[in-house]
Amino acid sequence: MTGILLFTFASLLGGLAQEPSQLLAARALQGMGGAIASPTALALITTTFPEGPERNRAFGVFAAVSAGGGAIGLLAGGMLTEWLDWRWVLFVNVPIGVLIASLTPLYINESERHPGRFDIAGAVTSTAGMASRVYAFIRAAGQGWRDDLTLGAFGAALVLLLAFVFTEMRAKEPITPLKMFADRTYLIMLSLAAAMFGMFFYIVLFVQNVLGYSPIRAGLAFLPVTAAIAVGAGLSQRFLPTLGPKPFMLAGAALVVSGLSWLTFISPDSSYLGGVLGPMLVFGFGMGLNFVTATVTAVSGVAPHEAGAASGLLNATQQVGGSLGLAILTAVFGSAGKDEAEKQLPAFLADGTAEQKAEFAKTRQLPAPWGNEVLAHGISTAFVPAAAIACLALVTAWFVIKVRKSDLDALSGTAGPMAG
Repeated sequence: MTGILLFTFASLLGGLAQEPSQLLAARALQGMGGAIASPTALALITTTFPEGPERNRAFGVFAAVSAGGGAIGLLAGGMLTEWLDWRWVLFVNVPIGVLIASLTPLYINESERHPGRFDIAGAVTSTAGMASRVYAFIRAAGQGWRDDLTLGAFGAALVLLLAFVFTEMRAKEPITPLKMFADRTYLIMLSLAAAMFGMFFYIVLFVQNVLGYSPIRAGLAFLPVTAAIAVGAGLSQRFLPTLGPKPFMLAGAALVVSGLSWLTFISPDSSYLGGVLGPMLVFGFGMGLNFVTATVTAVSGVAPHEAGAASGLLNATQQVGGSLGLAILTAVFGSAGKDEAEKQLPAFLADGTAEQKAEFAKTRQLPAPWGNEVLAHGISTAFVPAAAIACLALVTAWFVIKVRKSDLDALSGTAGPMAG
């Protein structure tokens, strides 16, 4: 409830923002609220439903609702932006957040409390380290890999993350017990989240800026991929106790790699039906197979007093993977876009109109069709590292994830730790 109310309050502040710095501060506050609410929601599922078919179904519903919420958010965001104003994308969270916080005490029971101390040093070093690492990739896209601040940010990230490891090794009550990192499921989730965030961002960029879709039409364009995620999630939770997690992780990761590899062929001549929809459906179905599987595997066999830590690590892995993946893709996109712009510039100077050249002098942005060539080339190139990152999940699932009979017993309702 605290996380939801903090997120709601931050949404109100963001909608009222008058300066970019105010909007960024509100977004950071939103992140804090989401970081409180999301892991505790997973922890409540873990502590409320017993391990086995009942918990599997709960995570299946959770995945389906998440996919449905994503579809509604994309569509509603497009409608609000086009019909009202971008601020309403934030304002709409306020009544929803208040309603959820009001209804929560009526329908959700509090889990058992466990006394403990908050690991401030672990929280600060891990957060600052990952933030520095993401910033380094983003700065590299604009200033180059040899920029002093870029190198300094990478160095700071290394020092801070090493400090985090040493802190957790000595902490009596670590924010993230290091033994949890032995579960390779988190590596799979990090890799897939890195690929997913980048895919959504750059496909939105393509359909709106190259295909010329309105915000509403762009939201509608993502409904099929959301449906594919929901179908994959439903299948995995249904057959997970019988087949175990490894087949779903392998098949899901392979489909994600295939979808992203397909997107590397995107071009200015690609249509939605001919070049975007197919790979998105393949990608979405693969993500659906992995979403429930990875979540159930990560929290299976976890002691009740560590449910919060496991859920928090899973959520942090998704968010860190998403931000880090998007930063890497942005760095590649920026470099590829610059190279393509240099190739397109002579043609634009030869064939562009006087009005176009005057606008280019102000914005330094090439107009269509030259700009579309630059954008499409940058996007298609960015999907190359996205596919490579997803390959890491596939390799991990193939060679590292091992399933014992006790794992299948746990999924069927018999206690037993999952292998990772």
